[in-house]
Amino acid sequence: MKARITWVGDRTFTGGVEAGHQIVLGNAHGDSLKPGPSPMELILIGTGGCASYDVVHILQKGREPVEDCICDVSAERAETEPKVFTRIHLQFTVKGRGLDPKKVERAVQLSAEKYCSASAMMSKVADVTHGFEVIDPT
Repeated sequence: MKARITWVGDRTFTGGVEAGHQIVLGNAHGDSLKPGPSPMELILIGTGGCASYDVVHILQKGREPVEDCICDVSAERAETEPKVFTRIHLQFTVKGRGLDPKKVERAVQLSAEKYCSASAMMSKVADVTHGFEVIDPT
């Protein structure tokens, strides 16, 4: 796995991966607008994306009628440099007609304890917690 980050100017960078996908990232500086997510925000997006993939995949594999999955990630950072994450909470909202809440709970648990590489990595420096809610639209 490889990535390349290229400085565009000011506090703006582009990041690209071998498959060709690119993203603009950076921080606001002075009066400039923020051009994209900051690197630390990308870490949260990656962690939530990794865990969400697991949850949906586990539910689909178990033939659960999952229709939607949203992962809201909140975090706290240390007050001094380096401002690492100290707490991360992943809150899943999983929607589907007739979803079994026990199976959703198990999918979230399996992601947290076994499958999600990003959560496992982040748990080395931060307290990572998980929660979930099941919505049945019927």
